[in-house]
Amino acid sequence: MSSLDTVEAERLEASNLFYRDPALYDSVQADSDSASICQALIDRHCPEARTLLDFGCGTGRDLEPLAQRFDCIGIDLQPGLVDYARHTRSELDLRVGDMRTVRLGCTADVLVCLGNSLAYVHDNADVRATFQTFAAHASPHTLLVLCSPVAPIDSPNPRQARIETRLGAATVTISYEWDLRTQINTMRRHWAFDSGQECHDAIRRRVLGPRELELYALLAGFEVFEIVNETGALPVLGPGAYTVARYQG
Repeated sequence: MSSLDTVEAERLEASNLFYRDPALYDSVQADSDSASICQALIDRHCPEARTLLDFGCGTGRDLEPLAQRFDCIGIDLQPGLVDYARHTRSELDLRVGDMRTVRLGCTADVLVCLGNSLAYVHDNADVRATFQTFAAHASPHTLLVLCSPVAPIDSPNPRQARIETRLGAATVTISYEWDLRTQINTMRRHWAFDSGQECHDAIRRRVLGPRELELYALLAGFEVFEIVNETGALPVLGPGAYTVARYQG
């Protein structure tokens, strides 16, 4: 990775407890249905698909079930997540790379970007670059499935959730801030584990509305034909929506 990529990876790791402790992320997200929703969308729109690229694969949690059907490659910016995934899911092909710039020299039938990974790309030029990366790995009729927030959470009052984790039960107090000008939704979490351990993190996500997503996709050669609400999202993570597009070239 470049020095800029390393700085960005370190910044993200410092801001999010899950990135500092990938095993904790896996334990909290054990019941996530993201992969099954993605699979259903692929079955509906590209049932003949055989190859898949996952941009922002994280710990490989979503890629693992998808790899039971598809020939997959996963890419993530953060070496710590990829290293953890290589040890826990050694059967997967996982690589370190920045989805704004990575070029694998191949195309796939399906491109996915799940776990709100796109929302961590804040700058307009970087969002365009990310969609150009998608296009660089697409052939005619390649399916693109994105999961990202399409509306902000702007809650004036903190809320709490009880979460079971590998470190034991925790009470998580969550508050949100919304910056309309930058379209950045900041989620602040205070983790109070029953063991007495406490942690804080602050996660900044760029919210792209449906029409914005359609425009970025169109400029990169994709046609959006479906946006569906995410179901079953844990309150500690926040909601998102699935955008489905097809590459037109």
